[in-house]
Amino acid sequence: MTEAPKISVNNLAGTIVDRMVTEADRLRILVSKGSLGETLIDAGVKTVGGFDVGLLMAEICLGGLGSVTLTPYAATAKWPFHLTVRTADPVIACLASQYAGWALKHEKWFALGSGPGRALARKEPLFEDLGYADKANRATLVVEGDNPPPPEVVRKVSEDTGVPPHRITFIYAPTRSLAGSLQVVARVLEVALHKAHELKFPLSRIIDGIGTAPLSPPHPDFIQAMGRTNDAIIYGGLTHLFVTGPADEARALAEKLPSKTSRDYGEPFSDIFKKFKGDFYKIDPMLFSPAVAVVTAVETGETFFGGEINESALNASFC
Repeated sequence: MTEAPKISVNNLAGTIVDRMVTEADRLRILVSKGSLGETLIDAGVKTVGGFDVGLLMAEICLGGLGSVTLTPYAATAKWPFHLTVRTADPVIACLASQYAGWALKHEKWFALGSGPGRALARKEPLFEDLGYADKANRATLVVEGDNPPPPEVVRKVSEDTGVPPHRITFIYAPTRSLAGSLQVVARVLEVALHKAHELKFPLSRIIDGIGTAPLSPPHPDFIQAMGRTNDAIIYGGLTHLFVTGPADEARALAEKLPSKTSRDYGEPFSDIFKKFKGDFYKIDPMLFSPAVAVVTAVETGETFFGGEINESALNASFC
């Protein structure tokens, strides 16, 4: 049974969207209207964009429930600047909003929709486990890519969310761009939440979390750019989850969560992607997780650790 939402991720994220539109020149983005009246924000295709807009995109993806900052971090000597993600509600922010789970396509155009608009449409089975549905008169989606959605996709999003096109915003940036690469690395906490769900750990027992991962340098080639953003999390990401329940279950989560438990661990992600001929579904899903997991059982005060930072793998990927 879906509970009535106590918060609206679309309304919260909408305030950030409004700020982006107002500060478009400073943020080096292009704002326009599509043929159906939808708002289109180019954050890195025909414009420079940059890290400032990437940070805002990441916070929009989190449904306005989190903060994403660039911070120094000593664990990776060659890559000292990390993205640190904190949320007020990690399950809703990361899984009901940030997770790129809504497949949108028309003819040759395809993208996985991310952001708070997902919580209005609820087209994914995941939402049955989350028990969250948003209600709002505006919607925002973020897509990785070089082109905004065609009118047919805009109509579908409008129908599925119940929001008229002129109240929908699409933000797009390719992975090779500064903003695009940053907002992907900012999913370090989200991948931990998603893997915890895949491991059947009760999401209701995850009460808080924080994650950090090195800021990967962009690359003009899509596969290399995608590989670097994944490697930032797989080999350099660290998440700290705070959970209720038995300490032995917190220990087990810390042991099973890190990427090192995957059969495909060790190579740059771009090489793994090529080895499986670009078929994501052939890659071990357990690979998509942070390098290090820290889990605190809040009711006993015990903290457990799993995994390790693999700086040599980061250097092989980033250089």
